Amino acid sequence: MNKVPFYDLRELHAATGTQEEIDAAVLRVARSGVYLLGPELDFFEGAFAEYCENSHCVATGSGLAALELALTAMGVGPGDEVIVPAHTFVATWLAVSATGARPVPVEPGDDSFLLDTDRLEAVVTPRTRAVVPVHLYGHPVDLDAVDRFAGRHGLAVVEDAAQAHGARYRGRRVGSGHAVAFSFYPGKNLGSLGDGGAVVTGDADLAERLRLLRNYGAREKYVHEVKGTNSRLDEMRAAVLAVKLPRLDGWNERRRAVAGRYTEAFAGLPGLRTPDVAPWAEHVWHQYVLRTPHRAAMRDRLAEAGVDTLLHYPVANHLAPAYAGQGVEPDGGLPRTERLAGEVLSLPIGPHLPDESVELVVDAVRAAALDLAAAAV
Repeated sequence: MNKVPFYDLRELHAATGTQEEIDAAVLRVARSGVYLLGPELDFFEGAFAEYCENSHCVATGSGLAALELALTAMGVGPGDEVIVPAHTFVATWLAVSATGARPVPVEPGDDSFLLDTDRLEAVVTPRTRAVVPVHLYGHPVDLDAVDRFAGRHGLAVVEDAAQAHGARYRGRRVGSGHAVAFSFYPGKNLGSLGDGGAVVTGDADLAERLRLLRNYGAREKYVHEVKGTNSRLDEMRAAVLAVKLPRLDGWNERRRAVAGRYTEAFAGLPGLRTPDVAPWAEHVWHQYVLRTPHRAAMRDRLAEAGVDTLLHYPVANHLAPAYAGQGVEPDGGLPRTERLAGEVLSLPIGPHLPDESVELVVDAVRAAALDLAAAAV
């Protein structure tokens, strides 16, 4: 039986012709004797800032660190509240918690995965300091609505673009904003060989504060101006990202083609909801996420057909033990988020996925949806 893995980095590198260049970049760094804060990092930071249509890029040890340092650099701290999406990966919440602030969740919109901007006003308090919109699964949030809201209340905005490398909002890059955090985890649209992240900004002062924070609070060795941390993207990972960056737009185009085929093939199938795309958004499809009330059975059928799937995200953050007692009632307190947690099902997608594998996924999903619908009659 043919098998379609959810995501295979070895196949990505082989099928897209990047493995030899990655090998050469790793060897070059290994022989250079410079492994931190060197020329590879400088080159990648400049290239990624330009790609994002922005001025500065400060790379960090992880996407979580990028979010945390951006919030810290913008003055968020103990006693503050930060508005976050209820439906998102836990790193968005953890970054807020790491500053000493409290995450305040907002539900997704009707039949949407994204932050419902119409609900923002309802959660503002005198302690609210910032809002973190998440461009989830590669689809941009309505940033104009977020910016208007933040402007009315004097709030900082830190965009979580960990899944949205290359996406566009009303024609401009996600990453062209004031403070935009990315992750370079291996499975991202732009991923390295291990953890990594970055904050992209047009504010030179903010960029300088971020460089201090990521390097023990020091510009020069042993002169610690602020209480910083150690969170630096190393030279090897920067060099690998520089190999991949020129290919990113092409890879995203292939993701869009796969997503388009899925949406076309699944239209009208009983018990399935395919992802929507706003007319002002250029989605980059980090994940292709179906919704079905028959998720467990659907997942079992797809596994039998050789199709791997994942769940993004099956446990709502407010119901996780880490966030018990955060002031959100677990029984129906965030019903849209809890419904999504029980319905989401992510299919294989990526630039390396050949047409034969795409059609295998299509056939498996169609057969499973029709069989489950017939069994329910």
